[in-house]
Amino acid sequence: MRDYVLFAAFFGMLPLIFKRPVIGLLAYAWFSLMNPHRLTYGAAYDFPFAAILAAVTVISVLVSTEEKRLPANSVTLTLILFFLWMTCTSLSALEPQLVWEGWEAVMKTFLMILMTIVVIRSEKDIKALALVLALALGFYGAKGGVFTILSGGVNRVHGPTGTNIADNNDLALALLISIPMIWYMRTHVSTRLLQITLTCTLLLTIFAVIGTYSRGALLAGAVMLLFLWVKSSHKMQVGILALMALPIALVFMPEKWVERMATISEYDSDASALGRLNAWEFSINLAIDRFMGGGFNVFTPNMFHIYAPNPLDFHVAHSIYFRVLGEHGFVGLGLFVLLIIMVWRTANKIIRLCKNNLELKWASDLARMAQVSIIGYAVGGAFLSLSYFDFFYYIIALICLLEKKISYNDSSSMVRLRTEASIKSL
Repeated sequence: MRDYVLFAAFFGMLPLIFKRPVIGLLAYAWFSLMNPHRLTYGAAYDFPFAAILAAVTVISVLVSTEEKRLPANSVTLTLILFFLWMTCTSLSALEPQLVWEGWEAVMKTFLMILMTIVVIRSEKDIKALALVLALALGFYGAKGGVFTILSGGVNRVHGPTGTNIADNNDLALALLISIPMIWYMRTHVSTRLLQITLTCTLLLTIFAVIGTYSRGALLAGAVMLLFLWVKSSHKMQVGILALMALPIALVFMPEKWVERMATISEYDSDASALGRLNAWEFSINLAIDRFMGGGFNVFTPNMFHIYAPNPLDFHVAHSIYFRVLGEHGFVGLGLFVLLIIMVWRTANKIIRLCKNNLELKWASDLARMAQVSIIGYAVGGAFLSLSYFDFFYYIIALICLLEKKISYNDSSSMVRLRTEASIKSL
């Protein structure tokens, strides 16, 4: 039954994409983040929904007469340089039989991110993208929260199989950085029913994050709550949420959860932590030996025998930073960190330009919540391998779209003022 519903919705929207490319971009974001086909059991499970959506959307964009503009700023420039550098490192990869699979997956995401920045321009469509980001992962937040409550927190929450958020730790970070988007939407929707739905989703997502048993998510969540309080215009609500979150977790969750969180400081004796350190040293050794790094998917047992301090203790990178370092060298890591910095600075610029302008409060609030998501990704990602996670790059797209929208408003205002001045002079 799920397969039929998904196929009907999918093929029903394809004609609409040719009328409005934005629909294709939003649908692609939804499929890439939520992976609804992984919740089915039949033909839809392995059906190439995303690939078809990408192809149809690209064709629609090419034939569309709508205005298309890629803003030339520090974020888009750094993003493109990062793309180009990763292509260069792929040409000299240490695992040539694996590298192009990784390159194709990442470049497909980056192409759709750039198209999103080029095509979307209206306030309505920007808010629609933010809603997609909130609900795509919010679904798993609500589902995982209900599971945690009904099971008493005894079992860990995992993501859908066959996706990049299947692991409990990866799911925890994904849900964590989606919370600011859910928070933003619940404060900016006009429908009471949708506001209640998003509030419930927010609370359940917090329970789901706790139910993943992720220690990195606990650290990142604490930092995010602080920034959410600083950035939010509803400080009382955030303060109450922050003060209640940990006590509720301690009372509700079983003893084994408390014991798991208590091992955060025991990195020198924890096998998982020692494995991370081994993988990080592998990345450093590889980057020192090879200026361009090892290319996509270089974290393999064969390469660990060459570069890891303990060649038998094979692990994935377990860090967005060390993964980029190992795969693309110090230049790649520099571009990745620079991208985060440039996005943060652009968000600050948007907040500053929107200050004291009630008409643009929606943009200012969205930029603030995007910054909270970035903080969560930057902190929580230090312990996970989600360097190319779609959600983070959609946050980048949101910031670029807001900057494009604000710049367009400023230029339109200047044209209007000049026109009015010319009329008065006549």
